[in-house]
Order: sequence, then structure tokens, then C-alpha cells
Amino acid sequence: MLCAATLSGAQASPASDLFGQVTTLFQREYYGWSTADRSALVERYAAELKDRCAETGDTCSFDTARAVLTEMFDAFHDEHTSVRDAETAQRLMEVQNDMTVPRSGARVIKQPEGLLVVGVQPGSPAERAGVKLYDLIKTVNGEVAGKDQPVDSAAFVRLERAAQPLTLVVSRPGTPTLTLSLTPEAMKARDEPSLSYPRPGVALINLPTFLSGDSSALFLSKVKEAQAAGAHDLIVDLRYNGGGRLDQCVAAASIFKPVIYQARFRGGSWSYGGLNGEQAPALSARLERQSHIWNGPAAILVGENTASCAEVFTFFAQKTGVKAVGAATKGVGNSGVNFYPLPDQGILSLTMLRAFDENGDPLPDHIVPDVSAPTDLKALTERGDDTTLDAALHLLDEAEPLSKAVK
Repeated sequence: MLCAATLSGAQASPASDLFGQVTTLFQREYYGWSTADRSALVERYAAELKDRCAETGDTCSFDTARAVLTEMFDAFHDEHTSVRDAETAQRLMEVQNDMTVPRSGARVIKQPEGLLVVGVQPGSPAERAGVKLYDLIKTVNGEVAGKDQPVDSAAFVRLERAAQPLTLVVSRPGTPTLTLSLTPEAMKARDEPSLSYPRPGVALINLPTFLSGDSSALFLSKVKEAQAAGAHDLIVDLRYNGGGRLDQCVAAASIFKPVIYQARFRGGSWSYGGLNGEQAPALSARLERQSHIWNGPAAILVGENTASCAEVFTFFAQKTGVKAVGAATKGVGNSGVNFYPLPDQGILSLTMLRAFDENGDPLPDHIVPDVSAPTDLKALTERGDDTTLDAALHLLDEAEPLSKAVK
């Protein structure tokens, strides 16, 4: 491989070991849509690594290699392919292995003004302490929270795992600044879907992830719960869903109509099938083309944090007449990844499949919403106005049942 030849004259170090392993896999196993010259890219950044390791020699660190590799993958322009550090790898393993860990039950994303709460697990310490959806956490234990602040979203999870008391200063529309105290408790690392009713007869399912092996079953359970409660309209919120397992998002999307997802990878292909909200052989999904669990009007909320499997879910739902509302998604919906362990305890996320529908047509890389209604974070956090949800509710007012709209 070119990377081995390029590094052959360099002194072995943790950095060269990590760089060599990642770039060998990158050149040998990558199977995404990019046509960039991977060998030339590796050669260029091998030279960069050599320059950065010139002073430290055989002690050149994993961190140095990871920084160079991150720059290389940024230049490669495939958002699915990246190196992730040991902490990120650990968080992924916790969810994938259905582990129990100390948690507050609040799921947050970083914003310039603080940490936005995008999920609160029922019965969790966060819920009992009074944390609400779309609260803006300003400080944690006296430290400023938010993007580029001492407590970003990764640091918040780190504090949770320490299982020590947390004091949160929270901003909420129409309420003076609140100080809330809680202590993380043992909980499942995964986030589960939640069900609420923004108005009578309209079910809103916040679907946070497809990472866990039972995420489609959890989603289907909420759909059936909504039906039993008499809901006639459905909204699925995927604005903060970063993806997960293909079998899970394909199964979940099949509540609207059977789904067949074709994956092509180096040396072969595979099909994933979904039928009535559950995993099924692709042949069964093909034979039951008109089968569906949800018959009423439906909409999906999407945004820039909607990625990968969440984009796949939305694509197949749109094919049945379901409308996407919000903003354009991240742009990795036409490919899939595999995870490779690395010597620094991190992982390589490497694109290794291309995505097609049942007709053999490539999936789009991103979702263009049917109704453009980006989430106005200032309106959400200062006035409590969810502009994207409001647009979806307005859309559903004029919708007809899918069983009539879809042929």
C-alpha cells in the first residue's frame, strides 16, 4: 500500500501505527460514493504527519495522528468516514451493547447559548428534578455550558458517568432562571422514543436513535399506543436522530408501507426488508406491497442533525406520501458504515456500502423537506414556539389519510 511505502522511512511511533492502520483500511475497504484519489490523499497527509512528528520521533502520540487523520477525512468530504476517539467509541459501545450506566436522563446538544435539552427519559433523575424538553442549560456545577464552553455535550455525559450530584442552571420561556439539582442513576445507555399529544388526536413520537437493536420495536410500541389512544394523525420527530442500525430504521419505516433497502458493498450485496414495523425478508416485503400499520396523515420533522439511518427512514416514508417538514438533513443517507477498532481504543467509521431502493435507484444523500420550516432556536428557547412542529400541525390539518393518498 502507498501509505506503508510513504511511512517506511519514518521511525515507528504510536502516531505512525495509528495512521498506518487507518489508511490501510481506508484504501482497501472504502466503498462509498466518493471518486477522490485516496492514495494521493494518504501520501499527502503521511508527509504532514512526518513533519508534525519530526521533533518527537518514536514518541509521537496517537493524538497527533488523529488530528492529521481528521484533517485528511475533512478534505475527503465523506461525512460518514472519520476517526473517533476512545471516549466516543465507549459511548457507542454502551448503546450497542445495551449497557446500564449512570445517566441523568436528559439528552443534550450543544448550542452557542447553552446545552439544548432534546430529550428527557420518563422516570429519570432529570424528569424528577423538573428538567423539560427544550430547556436551555446555561451552567453545570457552576461551569458555563454550550458550544466551545467548558461543559459541551461530551463533557455533560462525562459528568453524568461520574455519578455525582449535578446542579443545573436552566433557562425556560416564561420562567425565571431555574436552579435544578439531580444525581445520575443507573439507566440504559440508549435513549427510548417518547409519545406526547401536541393537540387531541395528534400523536408526536420523538424518535432519538436507531442505534439499539430494539429501536424499531420500541417505536412500533409507541405507534400502537397512539392508535389505542385514538390518534388519527402522526408526527415523528427525527430532528436530533443521528442514525444507527439499518435493520432498525428499515423496519421502523415499514409502518407506512413495506420497505426494501438494497446495500451494495465491495464484492457483493444484501437486502434489508421491513414489514408492518418489523424486520422481514426482502421477499416478504415485496409480496406484501400494500401492507401498512399506519393509515392516517403523517409528517416527519427533520433538520441538520437528522442523519444516516434517520434520512433512510424519511426517504422511504416520503415514498408513501408522508411529508418531511423542517430543513435539509446532514447528507449521509445514501451510504452505510462499519466500525473498526483502533490501537488508541478509538474507532474508524468507514463507509463501506452504497444504498439503493427496491428498484435499484440510488438513495439521495440528503432529504429535502416537502415543507421548509427550519427550527427557530431563538423562538424555541425564548418564547417556546416550535416553528417546525407548528408547520407540521398546519400541514396535517389539510392532509388526507395515506390509505387514500397512496396508490
